[in-house]
Amino acid sequence: MDEKGRLLIPTRLRGELSGDTLILTKGIDQCLWLFSVPKWEVFSKSVQKSLGMFNPQHLMIQRRIIGSAMELDVDRAGRIGVSALLRDHAALTKDCVVMGMENYLEIWDEATYKNYLGQTQSSFGEAVQGLNLIPDWSQGT
Repeated sequence: MDEKGRLLIPTRLRGELSGDTLILTKGIDQCLWLFSVPKWEVFSKSVQKSLGMFNPQHLMIQRRIIGSAMELDVDRAGRIGVSALLRDHAALTKDCVVMGMENYLEIWDEATYKNYLGQTQSSFGEAVQGLNLIPDWSQGT
């Protein structure tokens, strides 16, 4: 991230996001989520459909994720401008980690991400034990 709050989206990840306009919002952890407009529309509608207006916890989720969303333009260099509010949420400094997820990108401050990995290391093995992650090599794929 540069001194003006602009973040360069890595070239190999830019292809995962369609269009010159993107949606940036607060993530659940101390990170940001970056969506293409079509993926954001699907995601935000799904969140809003599943949450009620009269439940305080549902309102909190909507306010933090939907309410903090900002529409951004990607410049010719492949950068986005991250507002001070969102930079503060993710404690972003110069060194950032940008990770491609299935439907969005996650943006982390590098030190915060390393801390997160350290904090979750002991529970990671337990978290994946119940998942069927072992590929069936007999299928030849």
